[in-house]
Amino acid sequence: MENEIVLRLGFFFGVLVIIALVEHFRPKRKLEIKRTTRWVRNLSIVAIDSVAVRVLIPFTAASVAIYAEQNQVGLFYALSTPFILSVIISVILLDLLIYAQHVAFHYIPLFWRLHKVHHIDQEIDVTTGVRFHPVEIILSTLIKCGAVLALGIPFLAVVIFEILLNATSMFNHGNISLPAKLDKYLRLVVVTPDMHRVHHSVIVKETNSNFGFNLPWWDRLFKTYRAQPERGHTKMEIGLQQYRDAGKTGLMAILAIPFYKKS
Repeated sequence: MENEIVLRLGFFFGVLVIIALVEHFRPKRKLEIKRTTRWVRNLSIVAIDSVAVRVLIPFTAASVAIYAEQNQVGLFYALSTPFILSVIISVILLDLLIYAQHVAFHYIPLFWRLHKVHHIDQEIDVTTGVRFHPVEIILSTLIKCGAVLALGIPFLAVVIFEILLNATSMFNHGNISLPAKLDKYLRLVVVTPDMHRVHHSVIVKETNSNFGFNLPWWDRLFKTYRAQPERGHTKMEIGLQQYRDAGKTGLMAILAIPFYKKS
């Protein structure tokens, strides 16, 4: 378990640094809000998320996977599924679960109150990919743990998925300019920055598209795919229309937004 945490943290900071460097040398959009202001705010939310999960949830998806293995709990164990096959299927099913959860957090008003914290960011870069309200992170963790227990997802699959999810979320939120041809083929196997940036448009029909974080297939399968933003990537507005005052979206204000009566 300790090695798993070290491995995940290593990948997290490694990908964060790499994407940040690529953003510096090959930016897609000119950022109008000072980077240090947003980075301090967004990474502070990450720190609060980590503490909240550690304090309020006495288990992790990885520890639940170990419990399921030790007690042979879950569908894969009941079906005696070969280990490698169960790992591959588990990673794919967990990604589908995150896609479905993402859609639900957009369309169910109570959950949207939480998820809009991710969308209020008026710029999009690597730190947007890890900016989520603590309550959303707690709910997401519980949903994930429930799936791990019900399916009997192997520990290895959980570790692979968690690393992939964090890495691809930071990658596809990156303010990165990829060659059009590379993006065209890359988005067949992974969600690219140009594909996901559409999801952060202020235009509602674009906000409610491209829900995938890792695998791009679900958006095409469930007809939520939108290839490009209406106004183009450099001219599109990022964020939510009703939250355009950057001065009123400081750290404490962001954390309180889901609890406002008219949020």
